[in-house]
Amino acid sequence: MRPLTEEETRVMFEKIAKYIGENLQLLVDRPDGTYCFRLHNDRVYYVSEKILKLAANISGDKLVSLGTCFGKFTKTHKFRLHITALDYLAPYAKYKVWIKPGAEQSFLYGNHVLKSGLGRITENTSQYQGVVVYSMADVPLGFGVAAKSTQDCRKVDPMAIVVFHQADIGEYVRHEETLT
Repeated sequence: MRPLTEEETRVMFEKIAKYIGENLQLLVDRPDGTYCFRLHNDRVYYVSEKILKLAANISGDKLVSLGTCFGKFTKTHKFRLHITALDYLAPYAKYKVWIKPGAEQSFLYGNHVLKSGLGRITENTSQYQGVVVYSMADVPLGFGVAAKSTQDCRKVDPMAIVVFHQADIGEYVRHEETLT
């Protein structure tokens, strides 16, 4: 387990900033303690410094995971967010999309959100902006990328894709053997 390099930190923070913007600072400086990001086996973990000090006694090859897995670096050094980061991204999300109850199951199976399943969308959402997807009951379901801006969503046909799927809570069931 090691701290992230400057390049890794920049790539990861750019990806997270797509979803929460300047609220990124609130992830690190929390009122309940200081939290940091650590890299272990190409996965980035979000962990409190208190637990990090306790984990220093465990050898790296015996350590399976620590804290919450935020995502992983691919072999091409791109950062991919995991669904396990949703609980930390959702409260600080700048742009949100709410989907109708009939479209929830489709999204949770890994499909994109269509205009016909769109309930509400945050004003001034631009195209290709990171969004957190909620049910109409304000339960965070996952995150994705807006395929259309808020203005374009009003005039597209009902079968057009408005949010590209990236991750959803259904992954806990679909990929339970690979999530750590």
